[in-house]
Amino acid sequence: MSDPLTIRGFRIYPGHLGRPTQEALAEDLRACLRAAPLYQPVTPRGQAMSVRMSSAGRFGWVTDRRGYRYEPRHPDGMDWPPIPDSILHIWQELADFPRPPDCCLINWYGEGARMGLHQDKDEADFSAPVLSISLGDDGLFRMGNTERGGTTQSLWLHSGDVVVMGGEARLKHHGVDRIRFGSSTLLPKGGRINLTLRVVT
Repeated sequence: MSDPLTIRGFRIYPGHLGRPTQEALAEDLRACLRAAPLYQPVTPRGQAMSVRMSSAGRFGWVTDRRGYRYEPRHPDGMDWPPIPDSILHIWQELADFPRPPDCCLINWYGEGARMGLHQDKDEADFSAPVLSISLGDDGLFRMGNTERGGTTQSLWLHSGDVVVMGGEARLKHHGVDRIRFGSSTLLPKGGRINLTLRVVT
């Protein structure tokens, strides 16, 4: 296991997943997305997000004009597929939490996509960490504070990096400022996949 970096309470495991593991995860995700395809989410204000999104697990995180929330079905009506064992194994290895995740949010970043600073706070139990897996192109990850504003710190995340947001980092703002499109050969058409595993209930 790679030694983690700790920045503002975020535990970062650089290069934790080797290339064969990344390729196997990507293949498992293709099966998930055949069952529950990526869709274009919109914010409660009706603004289209630059990422495309899907989920696996008991619940999926969704956003639309009704607000941010977890739902048991895809916006198109189908059930979410189960979280692949290959992804659950990473949770068991690094999360240090007794319960398995209820949701694996799948975000795909194409060229020009970003994610503004935000908190993950739609879950019932903040003692459970959020675990983030990066696959594909590099993403510039910004780490902020529990309160909005103040100084931030940024770090390039590469394919195979894992971040655990627990403890003091659990409710800190974070986001992705940009990606280096084409910096990885993992995904044939380029882009970045970010998986976040969450305990919802």
